[in-house]
Amino acid sequence: MIRTSRINGTAKIVVADKREAILRSATKVFARKGFFNAKVADIAAEAGIADGTVYLYFKSKDDILHSIFDRAMAEFISEAAKELETITDPAEKLERIATIHLERLGADRDLAIVFQVELRGSTKFMQEFSAAGFAEYLDVIKKTIEEGQSAGKFRSDMKPVVCSKILYGALDEMVTNWILSKKSYPLAPMAGEVMKMFFGGMLAK
Repeated sequence: MIRTSRINGTAKIVVADKREAILRSATKVFARKGFFNAKVADIAAEAGIADGTVYLYFKSKDDILHSIFDRAMAEFISEAAKELETITDPAEKLERIATIHLERLGADRDLAIVFQVELRGSTKFMQEFSAAGFAEYLDVIKKTIEEGQSAGKFRSDMKPVVCSKILYGALDEMVTNWILSKKSYPLAPMAGEVMKMFFGGMLAK
């Protein structure tokens, strides 16, 4: 939460939620220095707080990384759920999910780097994240595919769980290429290209 206060007649933005400020600062630091090279002191400095303040909100640097992931996945899922309520066509729903995925990461390069690079620094992290919000996110895609199969829109001879992973993997690769590319281009339009390929194999004949 952000509020505005006045000091000596001057309006000043005050970040009331220090936890949120720490997460934003950690995302920047992890993206620029790398998770393993970054120190809690670096995060505190970026947030403009004392080192000890970080430990009032997080147990460790690992806990901060987990929290960045959990917050981002919760936001993805919440936004997707809200928008999908107004859409009835399963194919359109999948396309919207893909667009939201690329829009959000395309709007925050630091977060994209943390997602694509830093979260994959160890098998331990990947196992923990796969068992958490990531599984819930895949389930949103899987249920949409099942809905399309039930409606006769998608082929029924394909496993929804496999299809959901394939779609996520394709979007994931688009983000990785965007991060590594030396060219500057908008990421969100790539959702349309991914869906052309995906629907080419998914749509019922």
